[in-house]
Amino acid sequence: MSLEDALLNVWRQSLVENKKTVTLEEESFPVRSTAKRKLKQIDFQFDGKDLRGPEQNPDTKSRWAAMARDGKGTARK
Repeated sequence: MSLEDALLNVWRQSLVENKKTVTLEEESFPVRSTAKRKLKQIDFQFDGKDLRGPEQNPDTKSRWAAMARDGKGTARK
């Protein structure tokens, strides 16, 4: 699995399918919420590296935030 495939899987499972746990290559990672804004974030491992996939804050003024406000389920990398 490539990094791009892993990121797409994390995005799809957490934001599109609203799963509480993301599975990558038989490993499971919990979907957590940030304390202040209750945004989803997933700490996962890929190729021996620790990565975090945070949900985009829809309250900022970026193009990505506009997509999040429109319900498009965006995440940052």
